[in-house]
Amino acid sequence: MAQFLLETVWLVPLYPLIGGLLAIPWSPGIIRKTGPRPAGYVNLIMTFFALLHSAIALQATWNRPPQEQFFPWLSTAGLDLTIAIEISSITVGAMVVITGLNFLAQIFAVGYMEMDWGWGRFYSLLGLFEAGLCALVLCNNLFFSYVILEILTLGTYLLVGLWFSQPLVVTGARDAFLTKRVGDLFLLMGVLALWPLAGTWDFPALAQWAQTANVDPTVITLVGLALVAGPMGKCAQFPLHLWLDEAMEGPVPSTILRNSVVVASGAWILIKLQPVLTLSPIVSSFIVGIGAVTAIAGSLIAIAQIDVKRCLSYSVSAYMGLVFIAVGAGQDEAALLLVLTHALSSALLVMSTGGIVWNSVTQDVTQLGGLWSRRPISGLSFIVGILGLIGLPPLGSFWALLKLADGLWFNHPWLVGIVIAVNALTGFSLVREFGLIFGGKAKQMSERSPEVHWPMILPMMILFGFVLHLPLVLQSLSLLPSWATLNKDVALLLIWSSIFGCSISAVIYLGNIIPKPVRLPFKGLQDLIAYDFYTPNLYRITIIFGVAQLSKFADMIDRFVVDGIVNFVGLFSLLGGEGLKYSTSGQTQFYAFTVLLGVGLLGAWVTWPFWGIPFLELIY
Repeated sequence: MAQFLLETVWLVPLYPLIGGLLAIPWSPGIIRKTGPRPAGYVNLIMTFFALLHSAIALQATWNRPPQEQFFPWLSTAGLDLTIAIEISSITVGAMVVITGLNFLAQIFAVGYMEMDWGWGRFYSLLGLFEAGLCALVLCNNLFFSYVILEILTLGTYLLVGLWFSQPLVVTGARDAFLTKRVGDLFLLMGVLALWPLAGTWDFPALAQWAQTANVDPTVITLVGLALVAGPMGKCAQFPLHLWLDEAMEGPVPSTILRNSVVVASGAWILIKLQPVLTLSPIVSSFIVGIGAVTAIAGSLIAIAQIDVKRCLSYSVSAYMGLVFIAVGAGQDEAALLLVLTHALSSALLVMSTGGIVWNSVTQDVTQLGGLWSRRPISGLSFIVGILGLIGLPPLGSFWALLKLADGLWFNHPWLVGIVIAVNALTGFSLVREFGLIFGGKAKQMSERSPEVHWPMILPMMILFGFVLHLPLVLQSLSLLPSWATLNKDVALLLIWSSIFGCSISAVIYLGNIIPKPVRLPFKGLQDLIAYDFYTPNLYRITIIFGVAQLSKFADMIDRFVVDGIVNFVGLFSLLGGEGLKYSTSGQTQFYAFTVLLGVGLLGAWVTWPFWGIPFLELIY
């Protein structure tokens, strides 16, 4: 049975796709008698089948070499487009994480969107998202991976804009879509430019080609930078990071999937392309630089935010910056472990704060407080999410960060300092958010904020247990190093940075020593961090201003040149027709003479170049 499910594991993306298609009749109201709830239940059942299929297949893949399956699609003019699928422990394990988190997110959505009118459409889009992510991890071809990423970008736009009657939602969906399209455009250029160099788009063949490739350094650098631009947009890296903040306008259940696994889709492509990207040292340094800037800047920006969703979104960008550092430094295993631990902990944090968004009047953390006694389950989940996301043993991120820092210790010691700093800042930011929401005394906006009902508590508790037991799962799979081989110095630095960041934040935001709200001594520095280093303003005075001026120039060309020519021709025809109207006499010989005169003038114009040539010379 397990072997059969392993051989047919490529069918897993079809389960959520079928569920999404079956939910469509409830979206426009074709089916009205039952209400929209069956659309959610159909998707839940299909997602459970996908989770069960991939979980059983994972056991059959363990300790086995990767297998490849090929599905011919198009072969013409020397171009062979064959869909290549890789079946391995990593790809099937990634599908278990995706289907499992989507299953929990859909259960959470049963409670969160209980009275929402867009239920059917929402579950259809979640099914599309899950199908796309599962197909992405299975796909072993760069071209088809790009196609899937485009589908995911469309899904992001539709999910963020679910409540399309609200202006802020429409603006957020548009901005998120356009920002990701910038990276996608450069990625397409890189994908097309790589074909003449390597002659293939299959990831294993690209890795083999990269081992012996002899290409011009300038060309491979430009191609590599274009290939990196796409993952930069997907992983919300600077300067393409603003879309994740705009996407927070969408429903919280979709944020569970977006903050955990959707942002990691770009990192997955980046890891697959790592052998090609290492051909250019400039590209590798660029990846590390982008990751370092985003990790530090994202951690600082998260500290200065007051919206409960924005605090988490910038922490996600910062953590993905660490994944970029891992890929740029050649630490692929550490990058995959970071993606796994972040996905579970981030999803738990979104669930714990999602209930606060659901039944609170405000999302401003400075207006909340005192919720620990009213919402102990959400508070405990938030604490476990914090511990699972920072370098504090024995939870998962400690081992992932330790593996990354240990690999950087000898060759890139300055990057270890960045990892330590980001870890401390992340702990500070998350404990600050916990203190403002759950600590202190209840305020006017949080006096009546009871714990959420069971459809939202159940998935939170299941994920709570998974985050706590993740180290045991990794140890059973032989993915954790032994204490004897650990770099004790790096481990101590991680532990002390976690304790330092969390302790300082707890003293400030859980104690009564320092008055709140806390402000920096220099208002300019505080505004710089709070307003995202003025990145939106930078966009406004550069890209947006340039596009606006170009649009105005194109409008002028269209109105005064194109429309002017058309209007002149129309006016000339109108005046000519009016003039001819008064010259009609009704005599047939006059009309015949006019036609012959026109034909004669046309013939003279056509034969004009030959008039200077003698007749005999023209014949011979």
